[in-house]
Amino acid sequence: MNSPARKPLLAVTQGDVAGVGPETIVHAWADPELRAVADIVVVGHPEVMRGAARLFGDCVRVIEVESPEQARELSGEAGTPALPCLPCGEDVIVDVPPGQIDPRAGAAAYAAVVRAAGLALDGQVDGVTTAPLSKAALWRAGHRYPGHTELLAHLCGVDSFAMMLYLPPGDAVRGPAGLGVVHVTLHAALRTVADSINTEAIVDKCRLANRAMLNLGAATPRIGVCALNPHAGEEGLFGDEEQRIIAPAVAAARSEGWNVSGPLPADTLMAAGRDGTYDAIVAMYHDQGHIALKLLSMHRAVNITLGLPIVRTSAAHGTAFDLAWQGRADWGGMAAALRVAAQLAKRAAGPDHDEHDELPLA
Repeated sequence: MNSPARKPLLAVTQGDVAGVGPETIVHAWADPELRAVADIVVVGHPEVMRGAARLFGDCVRVIEVESPEQARELSGEAGTPALPCLPCGEDVIVDVPPGQIDPRAGAAAYAAVVRAAGLALDGQVDGVTTAPLSKAALWRAGHRYPGHTELLAHLCGVDSFAMMLYLPPGDAVRGPAGLGVVHVTLHAALRTVADSINTEAIVDKCRLANRAMLNLGAATPRIGVCALNPHAGEEGLFGDEEQRIIAPAVAAARSEGWNVSGPLPADTLMAAGRDGTYDAIVAMYHDQGHIALKLLSMHRAVNITLGLPIVRTSAAHGTAFDLAWQGRADWGGMAAALRVAAQLAKRAAGPDHDEHDELPLA
């Protein structure tokens, strides 16, 4: 539905109402620079959003809408910024106490993601940005997904997908297109990682990383692949996964014409990514990528789901129950996630985009 002349319209899910999601949305939307690059419609409970707005002196006006297109009509109005909200979730979530795992909040967060994904798949919005949800609350509500990534993949009907943490170019990373970290395994116990990685999965993540960084501005993405073991296995002394699995994957990725290097020790590879030697890094497991990137800039990092037929981003942090509903949560991650979603949505609708091509990040 977007065109180069129009701002992208993004559906923003409310997240877990016991966490910091609602207040980060409100605080981010109060920023006029953000409103200049996108229109949004929050998918959630209007009274929850009004409560979040009160934390910041009613810096936005929460207005119920019946459709995403109505949100555009509120854009640019004079006075206190309008925050359109498409009602979703039962009224009981208004009574959910802050900072606690609650199945009512999990059910509402799930419903918002389903609704937002449906709007994007139907072309009613140009992308989705999600506020954090509690995986424990999601499970207690009966929805057995490890997180947003797997839930969205299911809703979109895709088997090839990945989480990428992304830092835009700036002080934290020196690469001209920023730095993305894609994970081969994600929400899994550490003891299962060595048995879960395989050559085909690594090649697939290299493909997704290459496409993602092309869409984020890298002319010829430079991809570094992490080793699994310390010192890249030290010629088999500390493990042979590098020789048996990862090196063949790197060779196969190169045969596709991608600029891929590895396997390389994760500690030095992450430093090289920060310095601009690489545009993307393929990590073998969750914390191998997450810890390093979040240390570079926790509140500017953006989570992008690769492989979906829709644009989806989120802040890289979680529900932060310890900070929820105190007006102390950092909203920079939400603002960054909205900016990146708008960037990707505009690229999807650009003049060189053919409607029969794969959408960005697919």
